[in-house]
Amino acid sequence: MKKISLILVVLIALSSIGCKPREQQAGGTQTNERVRIALLMRNVDEQFLKDYSDNVRKLAAQRNVDLNVQDARSDQQQQLTQLQTLLNQGYKYFVIVPCISDLSDQFNQLIQNAGGAASYSNTQPTVSSLKVGPNFFFASSPEFVGGSYQGGLIADYFDRNPAKAPGKAVNMLLINGQMGHPAQVNRRAGLLAELRNRGYTVNIIAEDAADWAPDRAQERVTAWIAAFRDRFNVIAAQNDGMALGAVQAMIQAGMVKNDTSDGTRLTVPVLGIDATGDALASMSRNELYATVLQDAVGQSTTAFEVVHQIATRSFNLGNPAGGIPAATQVIDEAPANDPAIIRQCYLVPFVPVDKNSDYYKANAPR
Repeated sequence: MKKISLILVVLIALSSIGCKPREQQAGGTQTNERVRIALLMRNVDEQFLKDYSDNVRKLAAQRNVDLNVQDARSDQQQQLTQLQTLLNQGYKYFVIVPCISDLSDQFNQLIQNAGGAASYSNTQPTVSSLKVGPNFFFASSPEFVGGSYQGGLIADYFDRNPAKAPGKAVNMLLINGQMGHPAQVNRRAGLLAELRNRGYTVNIIAEDAADWAPDRAQERVTAWIAAFRDRFNVIAAQNDGMALGAVQAMIQAGMVKNDTSDGTRLTVPVLGIDATGDALASMSRNELYATVLQDAVGQSTTAFEVVHQIATRSFNLGNPAGGIPAATQVIDEAPANDPAIIRQCYLVPFVPVDKNSDYYKANAPR
């Protein structure tokens, strides 16, 4: 009997060693496994989106997170397939820059069914998608504000150089991003509203979409210069890449001058949005006149941290993430215009950047 009892004790001990701990219900991670998070990017061709994904990779390494990064190459169906594949592989926690806003509804239903969580940046999720559950978040910047800051920088320029806008008339070439994208719609609205609020009449000489791409912007501006060379006094682009494409078109067309006292060697100012390193370098060469910081590090840190809090069961409604507090006041822009989901929104501020700004002085190449 003693021999049989000893054998039973040994068998029980061995079986205990082979047992795996059960999955935690709230965090969804096993106690002996790393947190697993997937990053779904609409593309990483744009500098802002590359900076965003690079920072998520850095954060994941610092937190010992198993990170899976997917680039949809701006293909909606491919991004949906990527999400479904990741869910099948057991991923439940996501940081997402979707190809279009409407994808967020389908994404969040699938993620909710898996008991997971997601945070969105840059391309806004819909209000209805955030209402799928409390574990879905918006961590981005109000696009109307970014456009209004760009308008303010243009107004500041003409206030200092009134001879360049006789009768306070802004004759603009406007380079849009992707038509219908929330950033395109709201940045345009904010830009025009701020200029009108500052007492300027806005005449759009020409506008078109360049889908956020520098080469497409350069092509359009080259054509516009040929058609309207003496009729415009400013170029506004909805991201820095397109603005730098416009700068190249102007340089190639010989629209440069020796006097840079107005802040640019181009004959008319060109402005962008994002404040990428390339944009700041162009400003330091007196080419790009000004930009607006869309904080890739701030947005990505906030989006990553709120999902990481869910995955590690450290989240409480209203927690700050990435140093950004959860919003408490609704704004006019979706999805942060609905009080039912306002505390699921983290609004990362835009910052206007010209050569007098603290951000430029701290970050421009020397």
